[in-house]
Amino acid sequence: MSDQEIQVRIDKWLWAARFFKTRSLASKAVSGGKVYLNGQRVKAAKVVSINDTIHIRKGQLEFDIVVLGLSGKRGPATIARTLYVESQDSINKREQERQERSLFYASQKMPAKRPGKKDRRKIREFIRKT
Repeated sequence: MSDQEIQVRIDKWLWAARFFKTRSLASKAVSGGKVYLNGQRVKAAKVVSINDTIHIRKGQLEFDIVVLGLSGKRGPATIARTLYVESQDSINKREQERQERSLFYASQKMPAKRPGKKDRRKIREFIRKT
């Protein structure tokens, strides 16, 4: 079968392209409105075809991709990367957001050490009070 004859659900394709670790997570993201196919919100059973555009929101990350290949099987990451191409705007935007986050967290200092037994007790007492 060629790529044109294969029909792959969007949740299965997202899992095979390694955007989500499990198919159930991909399905939840699609039904939760985190994934848009050609600018429209879709259900997990929607069939993906070549040259479709997909917008994926995963936490703070956003991806705008174009489907280049279809696969219903999860394979190596090198093969998964050949299934899509990400737009340059999406890459630049994600890189800029990463730099903004790193600058934001640069002003916060890390604790000197991990909390010990006494520190953990204090933390639990504080949490129980509120």
